[in-house]
Amino acid sequence: MPDPGFQILLWLLAALLIVLGFAGLILPALPGIPLVFAGLLLLAWAENFAYVGWITLTLLGVLALLSYGVDLLAAAFGAKRFGASPRAVTGAALGALAGLFFGLPGIVLGPFVGAVIGEFSRRASARAAAQAGVGATLGLLFGALLKIALAFSMVGVFVLDRLL
Repeated sequence: MPDPGFQILLWLLAALLIVLGFAGLILPALPGIPLVFAGLLLLAWAENFAYVGWITLTLLGVLALLSYGVDLLAAAFGAKRFGASPRAVTGAALGALAGLFFGLPGIVLGPFVGAVIGEFSRRASARAAAQAGVGATLGLLFGALLKIALAFSMVGVFVLDRLL
């Protein structure tokens, strides 16, 4: 068992990482799921892996890796569903990044504007560009919701293993 002072430091750092991870599920600048995973790993370490072992941590790691697939699949689903081109999907991602500098309105409108610009760059009509913007935005939002559910599932698996 780690020194009690070090153990408290690990718990505090783990809590900070988990909170930052949940913030990162909404703010694209932070790697949400990896931070949640790192926090849960620190919690297990703080207790010398006595309650949560490597099997659970491996499962949590696999869930963390799945979060990257969720992003790609959700964006692809939204884009495909609304007929967006790959340029529109790239534009939506760049718009989300640029939107960070404009607060909440930028985060919400950035993917839409980026997808519209991306679709226009391939000489699409205004209607096709607007549909691409809506599709890419809905895909990114759906992906964010899936990652939030995944993060809560990871914490739930950890807590269940810890308590049982």
